[in-house]
Amino acid sequence: MDTTAVNRSTWGPLDALPGNPMMWILIISELMVFGLLLAGYCIKFLENPDLFVNSQAGLNRLIGGINTLILITSGLFAALANETSRENKTYSSRFFLSVTAVFGLLFLVLKFYEYSEKAAIGISIETNSFYTLFYLMTGFHAAHVIFGILLLGLVGFYKRHENIQTACAFWHMVDLIWLILYPILYLVR
Repeated sequence: MDTTAVNRSTWGPLDALPGNPMMWILIISELMVFGLLLAGYCIKFLENPDLFVNSQAGLNRLIGGINTLILITSGLFAALANETSRENKTYSSRFFLSVTAVFGLLFLVLKFYEYSEKAAIGISIETNSFYTLFYLMTGFHAAHVIFGILLLGLVGFYKRHENIQTACAFWHMVDLIWLILYPILYLVR
């Protein structure tokens, strides 16, 4: 009798996903929170579309676009870290995790530069409902980037493929959220 099969708890459909099923529960719950924020954004937009269009025009689309490219690139390196981890290439996996984290830090530097640009001209979370939602959504996303960087650093010390898979799944969620936030906040009018 295979005791590992008996001792392992089943997570149902989550068992088929890569990494630890608890991370997928976190990812699903975080996607729901971002979904609620986006729903709130849509409601507020419909209440005052002119305010949202005019406020959106003040955003730095170039920085937002560069940050999009940064996160897409970081996702590539996260995938490479996952793949090399699966192949037991510890050095390569750690290298790719480090590159992913560096891209995450670069994203944060540009995000905080963008925030400082807004602060310099007196725009804050209290300016209007657009900026309230802009700062809430991008700030919440930035907190996830910070957590993701810490998670990538943590799993870099442990060679278990499941740990790296789990961290990379979280990082790809961070990428996905930004790929939704960027066009809605910066481009769609």
